[in-house]
Amino acid sequence: MTTATEPAKKRWTLAGSASAGLARDVAATAAMVAATLLGLLLVTFFIGRVVPIDPVLAAVGDRAPAEVYERVRLELGLDLPLWQQFWIYLKKAAAGDFGRSVLTANSVIDDIVRVFPATIELATLGTLIGVVLGIPMGVAAAVYRDRWPDQFVRVFGLVGYSVPVFWLGLMGLLVFYAKLGLVAGPGRLSTGFEDIVDPVTGIVLFDAAMAGEWEVFQDGLRHLALPACLLGYFSLAYISRMTRSFMLEQLRQEYVIAARVKGLSEFRVVWRHALGNAMVPLVTVIALSYANLLEGSVLTETVFAWPGLGQYITQSLLAADMNAVLGGTVVVGTVFVGLNLVSDILYRIVDPRARR
Repeated sequence: MTTATEPAKKRWTLAGSASAGLARDVAATAAMVAATLLGLLLVTFFIGRVVPIDPVLAAVGDRAPAEVYERVRLELGLDLPLWQQFWIYLKKAAAGDFGRSVLTANSVIDDIVRVFPATIELATLGTLIGVVLGIPMGVAAAVYRDRWPDQFVRVFGLVGYSVPVFWLGLMGLLVFYAKLGLVAGPGRLSTGFEDIVDPVTGIVLFDAAMAGEWEVFQDGLRHLALPACLLGYFSLAYISRMTRSFMLEQLRQEYVIAARVKGLSEFRVVWRHALGNAMVPLVTVIALSYANLLEGSVLTETVFAWPGLGQYITQSLLAADMNAVLGGTVVVGTVFVGLNLVSDILYRIVDPRARR
């Protein structure tokens, strides 16, 4: 015979099982993130030891006396075994200490904090352009498969993948800056607007808007427009192609046929039901696209003299400043891991099946 307490016991059992499952998921995710970051630090450490660049010479110069060279070598711990050097490197990296930049004479982490907001500003606007335009274009390509909208979107995306970014950047500067004067030139701000707004967040548009300096805001937007549109084009090409693929798969499903048989409008079938299900994998695609723009905008920042992390790492590499190069690489890798983790969390929020 079933007693009155049995349903309550079942509820407690189910709640306990759910809590235990959540705890296991959190522990597994934390272990995966820790292992990934440890592998990243291990790879960057050995890259710093394998490259044919002497960190001591980069610090003291090739004309330093032998005793100065030896003293700096001992200070850097290069006389210790590799495992001990890696342990020291691991402890310093965990504390955010990547050494001092030879190029700027500042702490590497201070330099990264200074330049990274410029990259965030550029990549964020580029991703927004890619999402706002890429998803509707991908949906239209899937709905009108093998017709002219589909052909246009596919060719447009193919050009975005095929044309070198530096060539598009130079052509954009030639046409829209030099010839038409629609946008501002390289850099984040014109010379007359620099140092007017205090860098609270490091993002020019935010800082100018909070300070009420709308002329600075407009000038920053004119400088940002062309490189952001260029990155947005590459993001759009990727997102539209993946949206088309996901939508084609969803439009073949039985629930779409059932919805049409019930008499639902085509707009509701496509944009609410099919796109709603396609958004589940699209979340991961958008997160990866954003991460790629954060770590892959080196050429764009170089062409437009954009003082971001990509240009900082490039200049440091040319100056044999390995502390800055490795520090920047670790930060980019950490951001990439973080965005993957966020996309996994959003995936579970968007898709109720993943919560089970």
